[in-house]
Amino acid sequence: MIRTICQDQEILSAPSRKAVKKDLRLTRDLVDTMLAYPGCAGIAADIIGENIQMLAVKILDEPVVMINPVIVMQKDPYQAREGCLSHPGLETEVTSSFVIEVEYRDRRWKRSRMRLTGVTAQAVQHEMDHFQGILI
Repeated sequence: MIRTICQDQEILSAPSRKAVKKDLRLTRDLVDTMLAYPGCAGIAADIIGENIQMLAVKILDEPVVMINPVIVMQKDPYQAREGCLSHPGLETEVTSSFVIEVEYRDRRWKRSRMRLTGVTAQAVQHEMDHFQGILI
């Protein structure tokens, strides 16, 4: 189900809790909402009003859900501009790592690890910032 984009600063600035298995119900809403916004590279659960450590990101135009992701390696910092669905029309300069490795649970609660680069790595870092209530 496509959910409304949250713009409530109280929700967006609150830290997110670790996801548990019962939170898997949100994965479909997260993906549906991300895909409803052309040009959206990723979305964190707080953007749909849920303060849970879960995100969806497009990898080769396919949605990948990451639950309780942890960046275990990052390198090659660079400056980039980015925006956010929760702040339409606003872009800001950020420092992001060009290469990251992230460990997470997938939609089946299986442990996974992935190496990401470029815009995809930047999107994951941006969405993970949401888990600490960090906004652009």
